[in-house]
Amino acid sequence: MATGFIYTGTQVATPDKSMSRDAKPKVLTSKFGDGYEQRVADGINSIEETFSLTFANRENDFVDDVTAFLDAKKGVSKFNFTIPDSNASGNERTIKVVCDSYATTYLYDNFYTLSVNLRRVYEA
Repeated sequence: MATGFIYTGTQVATPDKSMSRDAKPKVLTSKFGDGYEQRVADGINSIEETFSLTFANRENDFVDDVTAFLDAKKGVSKFNFTIPDSNASGNERTIKVVCDSYATTYLYDNFYTLSVNLRRVYEA
């Protein structure tokens, strides 16, 4: 599958090439009075990942369908998101995400831009 997510049956929402991934390790730190500190990963899945996607200058039907899909998920239900990964077989891997926020910009005529923020979740 290409980078993106399935929003209806078999249709894939493929983001623009400017997709970004932000990763932030969760670390517990103990600092000692003499300047030393001790660090340990906070939990089993200790890297928080967020993804920023843009679907720029797309037809309004596409944006409306993807928005309806995200509305139905309500930021609670997870869905699969395929990302590029040169270390995985096929150079892609699929992860579970939820959508934290999204915004539609009404450009002109029947063309809109959709900005989406996804957050990785570790669930079965």
